[in-house]
Amino acid sequence: MAKANATHAPVLGIETSCDETGVAVYDQARGLMAHALHSQVDLHAVYGGVVPELASRDHVRRLLLLVERVLEQAGLQQGDLAGIAYTAGPGLVGALLVGASVARALAWGLGIPCLGVHHMEAHLLAPMLEPQPPAPPFVALLVSGGHTMLVHVRGIGEYEVLGETLDDALGEAFDKTAKILGLGYPGGPALSALAEGGDPRRFRFPRPMTDRPGLEFSFSGIKTFALNTFREAGPEAAADVARAFEEAVVDTLVIKSRRALQRTGARRLVVAGGVSANRRLRAALTELGGALGVGVYFPRPEFCTDNGAMVALTGALRLRAGEQARDLRIVVRPRWPLSELRPPGGRGVRADRRAPLPRPA
Repeated sequence: MAKANATHAPVLGIETSCDETGVAVYDQARGLMAHALHSQVDLHAVYGGVVPELASRDHVRRLLLLVERVLEQAGLQQGDLAGIAYTAGPGLVGALLVGASVARALAWGLGIPCLGVHHMEAHLLAPMLEPQPPAPPFVALLVSGGHTMLVHVRGIGEYEVLGETLDDALGEAFDKTAKILGLGYPGGPALSALAEGGDPRRFRFPRPMTDRPGLEFSFSGIKTFALNTFREAGPEAAADVARAFEEAVVDTLVIKSRRALQRTGARRLVVAGGVSANRRLRAALTELGGALGVGVYFPRPEFCTDNGAMVALTGALRLRAGEQARDLRIVVRPRWPLSELRPPGGRGVRADRRAPLPRPA
């Protein structure tokens, strides 16, 4: 089979960091060629949260089938691929190892470069899949089940973390509050749906850490506030509690985003991660952008949650600059600070750096 030429360089992206198996093909000349996603929501719902061992096993069952489906949709064969990118971290170690193992083995067999990418960088770049992508510099608000942070993005790989959560990530706080209210898993969408029918005047929750300077977040206290309010008011107040909770966290994100934009002087705000699909948050941040004369960019809803498209895009940018894994070790990083990254081709810390060589058997 013919290898891809310099003009057409399709990159396969594989995402298995948690409970969604995502695969996509991205070509810098042709854009996103195909993508597919399998969600494990039904698998984990009975347990009220993600069970890591079950997540890993399901990735094993689904991943190769999704690779075949995406290649067929893109009209490609394996030999047409120019490179493979996979999520190397942060995430669940077992789930990450599934994607890394498949990606490295497939790349080795095809004789093409392979690269582990940072999950949060991929989220940060997801809006660049849209027809009118944002150009750096910009401020990025990353809100997901595992992370909440504000980042000043001067260029791809040039990231300054302005502030992040000191405890629960926002997605985690949504899920825990939903559980308090007796809602199912995943809790975020269920809580938002319930909040639509809530009375916005009945309760007012605190806006955590907005009464002091700084860009850090804290959501554990508001979760406790919701618990105490719900216990006192009773089950009939569930919708009102949900509404108060959602309005409080959205206001907090708006206040912090405003501060970040004013501090950096950036004229663009990128919002990404699973919680960026929240309707109330999108409306509030769009209103903020209008008030400040700042452009606000979101990925389309299907690319807010974990997906292979954002991994393929990020991998394509870095592979094109010459980055790739330099040996056959399969290394993932469940914890991987975004601040360690560098511009494509730079001397940043890759997933396969700083890890010891495996001992001989």
